[in-house]
Amino acid sequence: MSDAFNRLAPFIQEYIYHHNWTELRPVQIAACQVIFDTDAHLLIAAATAAGKTEAAFLPVLTVLHNHPSKTIGALYIGPIKALINDQFERLNDLLKSADIPVYHWHGDVAQSRKNKLLQNPQGILQITPESLESLLVNKYKDLPRLFGDLRFVVIDEIHAFMGTERGCQIICQLQRLANFAQTQPRRIGLSATLGDYSMAEDWLRSGTDKQVITPHVATGKRQIKLALEHFYINNEEDDQADYEEYIFNLTQSRKCLIFANNRTQTESIIASLREMAANQALPDIYHVHHGSISASLRQVAENAMREPHQPAVTAATLTLELGIDIGHLERVIQLESPLSVASFLQRLGRAGRRGEAADMRFICAEDELSKDASLPEQIPWQLLQCIAIIQLYLEERWIEPIKPIQYPLSLLYHQTMSVLVATEEISPAALAKQVLNLPPFQAISQEDYKLLLLYLIDIGHIQRTEQGKLILGVAAEKIVGKFQFYAVFADNQEYSVKQGSTAIGSIVIPPPVGSQFGLAGRTWEVLEIDFKKRNIAVKQVEGKATSYWRGGGGTIHTKVSQRMRQVLLEDVEYSYLQNNAHQRLQTVRQLVRQAGLDKQNIVRLDNGKCCIFPWMGTVGYRTLVRLINNFCRESLEISSIGGVNPYYLTMKLGKNKFKDVRQEIMGLCEQKIIPEALVSDAEAPQMQKYDEFIPYPLLRKAFVYDYLDLAEVQQIVLNW
Repeated sequence: MSDAFNRLAPFIQEYIYHHNWTELRPVQIAACQVIFDTDAHLLIAAATAAGKTEAAFLPVLTVLHNHPSKTIGALYIGPIKALINDQFERLNDLLKSADIPVYHWHGDVAQSRKNKLLQNPQGILQITPESLESLLVNKYKDLPRLFGDLRFVVIDEIHAFMGTERGCQIICQLQRLANFAQTQPRRIGLSATLGDYSMAEDWLRSGTDKQVITPHVATGKRQIKLALEHFYINNEEDDQADYEEYIFNLTQSRKCLIFANNRTQTESIIASLREMAANQALPDIYHVHHGSISASLRQVAENAMREPHQPAVTAATLTLELGIDIGHLERVIQLESPLSVASFLQRLGRAGRRGEAADMRFICAEDELSKDASLPEQIPWQLLQCIAIIQLYLEERWIEPIKPIQYPLSLLYHQTMSVLVATEEISPAALAKQVLNLPPFQAISQEDYKLLLLYLIDIGHIQRTEQGKLILGVAAEKIVGKFQFYAVFADNQEYSVKQGSTAIGSIVIPPPVGSQFGLAGRTWEVLEIDFKKRNIAVKQVEGKATSYWRGGGGTIHTKVSQRMRQVLLEDVEYSYLQNNAHQRLQTVRQLVRQAGLDKQNIVRLDNGKCCIFPWMGTVGYRTLVRLINNFCRESLEISSIGGVNPYYLTMKLGKNKFKDVRQEIMGLCEQKIIPEALVSDAEAPQMQKYDEFIPYPLLRKAFVYDYLDLAEVQQIVLNW
């Protein structure tokens, strides 16, 4: 096979023979060379189903086989429990005949399994960032015994972590673990969706002095089949039926994954498809998979998708976007536009394995236009965004760059408390040294941190002992004492839904007793609510009902918005557009030319309103609104500002002020306004989980640098 194969542990060679592999894949050979012949970190960036997991673990397991570790030898960090469960099964299969144990650790794993690892820390531990935080806090004195000889850390789906507080949390955790390890463990990052490798390499090496090697492996050109269709939906059942029937026909007798941007859509479409199948006496092959579905029902959906030669249809949110192995998938369906090119690629990668073309269908629906709809309301934004995202990938292979967070203050509070609980008491100087040495806090000055500590003492979250040491304050005990503390992302306190003793899932707001709601693609009637235990007892009933979750917003990049403008103005026909979509695009192109949007991006609306089409991303739009609100309200006599971020901005102006709008905004952007001027002294925007415990001056600073971008707005506006 290759030199790499000959260097693998004997049990791995046997596994390869037994599974009839004819060769190691290029990415696996390259990874072996890096792990065996260097001491560098490794970034494995390759398409979905290119063998990344094996590329990481074949050489890592060989090293652990040849030189067994005295403690846990390799740590695998995954973004979601389902992915960890999936990888646990795969590794167990690989390690059947080896003397290397593998453990998985998260909220659904039995304590007895966890205790086995704690009694004899060996082999591989697969864990979520939240469970790792719990270990760092609650097993602080055992950390040298657990991780003293840690050699490798594998971080899966690193694009899901980079540029987030959760990703910063992982870097903090690795630095804290390294303090207990005899050597700096080598890091291996895995991703199928990276635009800028150098940014990923910088993130992976954070806080270490090792270089990162990213093998550039040539891959064959992927065949992809794309189609995009559009539907109008109004209150008439015919329109809704056409839309649902189209999706039903796309999925019939196939293995399909339907992606939606919120949980409500997943529930609604599966309930409709199940009803249509029942009306035609067809089998029920429909499932829902999202964070509010019970683990057992999610497992049922995953198993159905893996079952070979059996049709199955699952509607999911982000939970199946990540690398869970669901076998051979015939088609991916996307409802509305994905939020990013990265998300589109991740979802496209779920289909087209084993050399077949990846088949992805997009379906954009919009409400039937009313006669008095304004110009911006007549533009099919989701359709345009879909086309822009597809074109950016097809034309440029562009993927959104990930912006690092400069001031992760919620995480700063979290890690301060985590260290405080773990150490029980610590001097202010030692605490500052431990926390500020963590790589994500490079921009936090000693003065900023002192301000935070004094504030936390003030509000009772930290207490000073007579000896001058710091301990946990009474006010913080109820926060750090809950398991939710270990997560840096906010959690909704949901109600558990149960049919008898069977868990169905959870919802945020309990409906009244006797009412019906949808969950897991089925309809339930509320029998009883236990508000104290947050339990809802239900029975299954016929018919269709919906359950509502707030949809995730996400951040749209400026380049996507600007490509949307190009879609509107260029005279190009895209081969993947189906009839309705093609027609809808032609109509809106005609509309925007008549409105003069090809020559200007500020137009007059009825009733003294005007509309700005900024063609900026989410952050730029947010900044522009603040710029106008803070500096133009009086001069333009603005009485109200509205719109939809990032697509359009509407303003109600004073009489005869429309002619001044463009000049006012451009004049502003020529001035040397400092970003801090966009946030008033009375404000303290709370964006993250623990921001309520951060002093206002720090929150304002973080908002200015991490949630606004004045330089980008000035650059774009001056080109209007």
